[in-house]
Amino acid sequence: MIVIDHAAKTFVTRGGEAVVALSGISLTIARNEFVCLVGPSGCGKSTLLRLVAGLVTPSSGTVAVGGTAVTAPREDTGIVFQAPTLLPWASILDNVLFPLDMMGKLDAAGRARARDLLALVGLSGFEGKYPRELSGGMQQRAGICRALVHDPDILLMDEPFAALDEITRFRLNDDLLTLWRSLGKTVIFVTHSVFESVYLSQRVVVMTQRPGRIGAEIRIEAGEPRSDGFRTSAVYADYCRKVSCALAPSYAGRMAL
Repeated sequence: MIVIDHAAKTFVTRGGEAVVALSGISLTIARNEFVCLVGPSGCGKSTLLRLVAGLVTPSSGTVAVGGTAVTAPREDTGIVFQAPTLLPWASILDNVLFPLDMMGKLDAAGRARARDLLALVGLSGFEGKYPRELSGGMQQRAGICRALVHDPDILLMDEPFAALDEITRFRLNDDLLTLWRSLGKTVIFVTHSVFESVYLSQRVVVMTQRPGRIGAEIRIEAGEPRSDGFRTSAVYADYCRKVSCALAPSYAGRMAL
C-alpha cells in the first residue's frame, strides 16, 4: 500500500547549512499492516512520517500510496501527534468532528461515526466535556478519534503516548490495537520505546542515527490478540532483545562522541 523508494530529505537552515535528515530510505508497507519506527533522537523518524503524510516532499526518491505519488496531504491519511492539540474552546465531540467540518463533510453519518469511535475508546458520556476536563490519556484518545473520523486508510502516529505515565500508556496501547483490529487500518507508529514497538507492531523498522537509514527490520511473529501475558512472555523478551541489539550501534556511536 505504501512504497518508499530511495527517499532522501535534506533541509536547509536559515544560515544556509544543508542538514541531511534521511538518506536512501526504501520501505514497503502492506495494507492493514502495523509497523513501528524506532531509532535514536534526530534520526529522521518524524521526517519519514511527514513524507508519507505529504507534509514535506522528498529531496530525492519517491513516496507512493496505492501507486500514486504523495505530493501533498491526502484525505486517506490521518495523523496523531505527540500532543493531542485539541481545540480548548470546543467540546470533545466537536473536536473529533473538526476534520469533517473542515472538509465540508459534516453530516449525521459523521456524527454517528464520531460517537461510535468515542465509545470504542471508552469516552462515551464525555462528548460534551472540554479538553481541560479530561486527563492526558483521555485527551489522546479523543485525538486518535479525530484522526479516524473521516475513515482514512492510513493512520500515522508520531510518539502519541510519550508524555503519558506507564500505566496509561499500556491501556492506550491496548485501545489502539483494538481500534486497529476493528477498523482495519494501515498504521505507522513512531516510538522511542523498544517495549512499545514490540508489543504493538507486526514489524519493527530500526533506523540509524542521522542521516536516517534503515538499519534492520524485525518481524514480530506473535499471536493475536496481544495481552499482558505477551508482555511477560519469553517470546516478548527475546524480540525486545533483538530490537535493542539492532539499535545498539547507533547509541554506541553517540557514546563514542
